[in-house]
Amino acid sequence: MTSNASLNDDQSAQVTALAMDLARDGKAEELAEFLNHGLAVDVQDADGNTLLMLAAYRGQAGTVSMLLGRGANPDTCNSRGQSPIAGALFKGEDAVVALLVAAGADLDAGTPSARATAAMFGREHLLG
Repeated sequence: MTSNASLNDDQSAQVTALAMDLARDGKAEELAEFLNHGLAVDVQDADGNTLLMLAAYRGQAGTVSMLLGRGANPDTCNSRGQSPIAGALFKGEDAVVALLVAAGADLDAGTPSARATAAMFGREHLLG
């Protein structure tokens, strides 16, 4: 794979879509190869989802950890205003929530915020 800078728009969209699938599926090693070859860690799909958002929502703790270790922004919200930590709280992904809290995720970012989501589902204790 070549750097995103040398890809046309269609190729770049295809690479992004493949990477998003890897994030959803928790294939951290394969996803790391995309990042090693120039894919931005905070790349967003057409809906504003980042790799971190999709991995967090799907409970892929290993992938979330890898992405955070590579500098993924834990506070980037998608086009609906949802943050990765609120998504993980909604899905009941406690291990992912812990990783995002440890990474300093903004508990007041997004709509609804992580605090509001935790309150909705009785998971306030996960926020520290």
